[in-house]
Amino acid sequence: MKNGLIILLITTLFLIILIFLLSDSPLQALFHFFIGPFRNIYNFGNMLNSATPFIFGALGIIIAFKAGSLNLGGEGQVYLGAFITTVCALSMSALGAFGAFIAVIAGTLCAGLLSGVSGLCKAKWKANELITTFLLSCAIIPIINYLVQGPFLDPHTSLISTKKIAHNMCLPFILKPSSLNTGFIIALVFVFIVYYFLRRTRMGYEFRMAGFNEMFARYGGINTKINTVIAMSMSGALYGLAGSVAVLGTHHSVIKEFSSGLGWSGLTVALFAYFSPAAVIPCALFLAWINTGARFAMYNTGLTYEIVYMVQAVIFVLSTSVILKKRAV
Repeated sequence: MKNGLIILLITTLFLIILIFLLSDSPLQALFHFFIGPFRNIYNFGNMLNSATPFIFGALGIIIAFKAGSLNLGGEGQVYLGAFITTVCALSMSALGAFGAFIAVIAGTLCAGLLSGVSGLCKAKWKANELITTFLLSCAIIPIINYLVQGPFLDPHTSLISTKKIAHNMCLPFILKPSSLNTGFIIALVFVFIVYYFLRRTRMGYEFRMAGFNEMFARYGGINTKINTVIAMSMSGALYGLAGSVAVLGTHHSVIKEFSSGLGWSGLTVALFAYFSPAAVIPCALFLAWINTGARFAMYNTGLTYEIVYMVQAVIFVLSTSVILKKRAV
């Protein structure tokens, strides 16, 4: 908790310094950056909505990490989950909410399968999951790009996207006219589900033991190989769920490469939360505020949006340093 607050203060100070260095009107940029997301319901709702995929992504990272693995294929898994959900929803529009539920299950399972392949490679051949998840993600993205801008392209829109799903399959909005929808509530529920799973279930205990000391876990009778596959599959499934919720709640179609950056954002939130589900919500909201504030400052003062990536880099470095220090001790 103490380290998190220190990182928060350092990051905020670094952000202010960057704004003064990069902006021609720093005071105006600071106003739009810090106040813009809270000026009205529309801005505030959109900020909360942008935190939804960060929450799902961070939970996916935490599940894998607790079992001794790390998933770097989040962007491809979000993209695949969104695409499969959209294709299924378009083909089952007559089923309404039930069809949407089946579409979400399909998208989530496919993303979980994609990540599970990396878990299987690690369990069977000791392949590094950092490499396999990243490579599989890089491989699946151009395939989906081809499908989105080819066979499934909507010719009636100026965007490179699929057709929109039926209105009766979309998630209800919460704070109109913002894009905040019940997907945010679902994300909050999954925070408690993951926390309960890791702390109160046998498999969650086995995950934590394997992540803490794999050799000790094996001597204790835990099948770490099967748990690796399951954990990686669950991690990918949570990323896939982020894509499904983004389609049903926000975009209502698959826009080409809309998932760009979401994988790294999920990792940033997980690092900032020190891989604790309980800390994911405030950390995701902080990153969502950074992203939303940067957009307002960019629109109104011309401040470069790349400031977000600089802030994420600071969080990466500081959080990783604290985690490595704790592990060394």
